[in-house]
Amino acid sequence: MSAPFERKPKGSGDRLLAALALFTIERPQWTVEGAAEVLGVSATTAYRYFKQLTGSGLISPVAGAGYTLGPAIIQMDRQLQATDPMLIAARAVMVDLIQHAAEGSTVLLCRLFHDRVMCMHQVMGRGPQAPVSYERGRLMPLYRGATAKIILAHLPTRTLKSLYAHDAAEITAAGFGKNFDDFRNALATLRRAGVCVTHGEIDTGRTGIGAPIFDRDHAVLGSLSFALPSARADEALIERLKPLTAEGARKIERIMSHGSGTTQPSPARVKIAR
Repeated sequence: MSAPFERKPKGSGDRLLAALALFTIERPQWTVEGAAEVLGVSATTAYRYFKQLTGSGLISPVAGAGYTLGPAIIQMDRQLQATDPMLIAARAVMVDLIQHAAEGSTVLLCRLFHDRVMCMHQVMGRGPQAPVSYERGRLMPLYRGATAKIILAHLPTRTLKSLYAHDAAEITAAGFGKNFDDFRNALATLRRAGVCVTHGEIDTGRTGIGAPIFDRDHAVLGSLSFALPSARADEALIERLKPLTAEGARKIERIMSHGSGTTQPSPARVKIAR
């Protein structure tokens, strides 16, 4: 699924960023010639982009005239983990929240990224468990799973119209109905509920519970969610965790609103009531 509401590359700065975006898990190594062909520029222009990116450490040359992502990416990731306001606000909340779940559970912090959802952080609970698909940095679909659906439910109408125009078949396949009105009504139901519960939509044998996280202007930023082992997630546990998940999301918002955004809150300040 591509991003229907992303700005298309136009100027040289946009094309420089487009050159950097070529480097993916599916294709982590590029040559100047290969990049030039995909970007629709001359080899000379592509070489200039690669030279600029190499100079900043964003990409690095490797054997065989290829390039891969460079050490500046690692440096920026370290800075993100140390300074991102939502991540800083969420860590202690997540550590406390996982204590309320069954063995084999994981708590996820995710954010909206174009028309996908990206995991920023996860806290695994006690007991053995299989990894969840929401790995840090991995882009995940917007139309499946509690983690994503609760974000989708709070997007502006204009964004939902753009998504539906681009992904109508995928939205219908995800169970949102056969037209835009069905889609909008299903999301309105999710908004009123405040949390979303799904079963096996991302990982077989996992039950998801997700609550939205908003900024000061009440625009949705991401979500706080549980990935529970379905075998242990009976109705009583789900009903107990739903308000705790929502409360955890509100605590993250309050810490972001009142904190400096540069220090991690003490767990004592974010204790979630049983």
